[in-house]
Amino acid sequence: MDKSTFERGRQIRTAVLGKEYVDKAFETADDFNRPLQELVTEYCWGAIWGREQLPRKTRSMLNLAMISALNRPHELRAHLKGALVNGVTPEEIREVLLQVAIYCGVPAAVDSFRIAREVLQEQKEAASRA
Repeated sequence: MDKSTFERGRQIRTAVLGKEYVDKAFETADDFNRPLQELVTEYCWGAIWGREQLPRKTRSMLNLAMISALNRPHELRAHLKGALVNGVTPEEIREVLLQVAIYCGVPAAVDSFRIAREVLQEQKEAASRA
């Protein structure tokens, strides 16, 4: 493992997904899945998200489309929250999911819209409590 890439990845992952999310991922890791957490942090977040050729907002929008196409609801929920942190607006999220509907299929978009509505409502409620 490249320690500097891992640390950059942990910093970016925390900035996008939140300290609580990242800390929990590592705290609940065991000998079996810890290597996956390290791999994701180093390569996904450090080596790829750490590149400067695309802004985080663009990377978030790409992730929303790909994760929706793959129909991965747990990851979609996390990346929807991260996309909002990275400045993606609800309107832009809607447009990404409409694009998914045409190019990846309506069932994938229907599930993604449902999850996005839940996340946006949760964020709205959290903001009103703050």
